[in-house]
Amino acid sequence: MRRVASWSLALLPLVAGVVLAVLGRSGRLPGDRLFLSALPGDWALAAGVAVTVVAVLGLLVAGGRDRRWRRRLAAVSASAAQDRRLLLSRLDHELKNPLTAMRAATANVAAGSDPSQAAAVGTIEEQVLRLSRLTTDLRKIADIESAHLDRRPVDLTDLIEEMVDVARDLPGAAERDLVLDLPRAPWPLPPVPGDADLLSLAVANLLDNALKYTPPGGRVEVRARESAGSVVVEVADTGQGIPPDELPQVWEEMYRSPSARSVPGSGLGLPLVRAVVERHGGRVHADSRVGAGTVVRVELPVQAAA
Repeated sequence: MRRVASWSLALLPLVAGVVLAVLGRSGRLPGDRLFLSALPGDWALAAGVAVTVVAVLGLLVAGGRDRRWRRRLAAVSASAAQDRRLLLSRLDHELKNPLTAMRAATANVAAGSDPSQAAAVGTIEEQVLRLSRLTTDLRKIADIESAHLDRRPVDLTDLIEEMVDVARDLPGAAERDLVLDLPRAPWPLPPVPGDADLLSLAVANLLDNALKYTPPGGRVEVRARESAGSVVVEVADTGQGIPPDELPQVWEEMYRSPSARSVPGSGLGLPLVRAVVERHGGRVHADSRVGAGTVVRVELPVQAAA
């Protein structure tokens, strides 16, 4: 819109010059003493052309500069993203062997330790497993951001139903009310072009998050609908909610709210969901009220992005 307005202003002197020249040649310019011939109209046309040429040159120079800056910014962003993926890949590679050795060592110690040391060994093993899951999730995010997507029509109805069935078998899920609401009439959800495995991973993480932060006796709802060329999937819960000042940070890797530190997790669930959704050309958003719950909304385009 700003570009159109700029070009309109640049061409305005030329248009004014043409109008004045036409009026001058037809003798319709007012003021006999000032406009005795067609010459003043020609001068107006020349002035309009000159001003327009200068304005157009200025716009072209500014546009070229903006394009150079955009290319430079894109190159810097791509380089930073590549460095980040390389770092995560190396981190996963370098930590995998030590963590495997530590798990084996703790298993051996636990087998031969007396009961008084069992608790300490169990704590060590739990933290080693947590580090192992953390590095694996970091590697997943890096792979999702760079891997080629095998886009095929995905039936989200079947996918969501399958992930809900899996979630019902998670520890503690039976103590929560897990409700599924998918449209059947007058038509079901349209297929979405994408990678079924990655989309399953995203839905599974949303369900795991919702169940994890919802207390026993609470409710988790999974809803989906078609809207304006997209399929909207919502996972809502009646958990503790997220403070407004912390809500934008839940999409950052490794971030964990101080109020959620007691709940096991790596802080990578929602960033992984965002990575999957954005690779599919979609958007993800969260709304939350402290003490009431949270709803995470995923929008996936029905048609593949160009």
